[in-house]
Amino acid sequence: MDMTAGWQWDETLFAGTAAFYRRGRIPYAPGTAEVIAKVLAADSTQRVLDVGCGPGTIGVSLAPYFGEVVGLDPDPEMIAEAELWADGAGVAHRTSWLRMRAEDLPAGLGTFDAVTFGQSFHWVDRDLVPATIYAMLRPGGALVHIAEWKNEMRTAEGLPHPAAPYTAIEDLVRQYLGPVRRAGQGTLPHGTPGDEAAVLARAGFDGPDQHIVRGGQHLVRTEDDVVAGTFSLSYAAPHLFGALRDAFEAELRRLLRDESPSGLFSERQPSAEVRIWYTED
Repeated sequence: MDMTAGWQWDETLFAGTAAFYRRGRIPYAPGTAEVIAKVLAADSTQRVLDVGCGPGTIGVSLAPYFGEVVGLDPDPEMIAEAELWADGAGVAHRTSWLRMRAEDLPAGLGTFDAVTFGQSFHWVDRDLVPATIYAMLRPGGALVHIAEWKNEMRTAEGLPHPAAPYTAIEDLVRQYLGPVRRAGQGTLPHGTPGDEAAVLARAGFDGPDQHIVRGGQHLVRTEDDVVAGTFSLSYAAPHLFGALRDAFEAELRRLLRDESPSGLFSERQPSAEVRIWYTED
């Protein structure tokens, strides 16, 4: 079944975004990996599969606590970034990175103790993939979904720099790419789907158990960080702008400089929401 009606995945979904990901994306709240490791009673015998691993955001952070982390992503540039990140973090010997889609599992990868999704579940086939993953987990194994916690208010009030003008940035993207959200070669007029709980219950998972890792720390973001963050988004991937990319970036930078002549922006670190589903023992 398609991920959402009228949309087909294609390999350009995140094309060109990998180079901007690590700089542009705000990291998960400090301590997120430690919370996951503690809840799962991690040890050196356990294997983790990180689905939609991107440049290694979740996989690299978990690698020190587990015996093996296998990351998979369909974008070759993401896989290359993950390999570099793992090597730089000293965990290359505990990790492997595979270019493939979740829909191609199990792919002979064996059994895992946990499978993680770092804000990537909404891109997968919502019937096929959960059922396949359930069969790849050991009895009592866990599916872990990590995302920014939505139930909190975050403002830059009282901080030394203005907040990044995210609403104005989204408006600018729409001026260049049209009012309907882009996604690869197609569009997502209604956005990406949610309701993971119902989807995973259909596949036989129990849960979720929720764990909130508190943020709130003051982050200072530069103009370059915010530009990178924009180009890291699937609906603002560099290739979507075609010949207008340079014009868009120039206008984006003017917008940011008008908001903050110093080129600096303040933001509160988002809290992380970790939701864990389990297979039957």
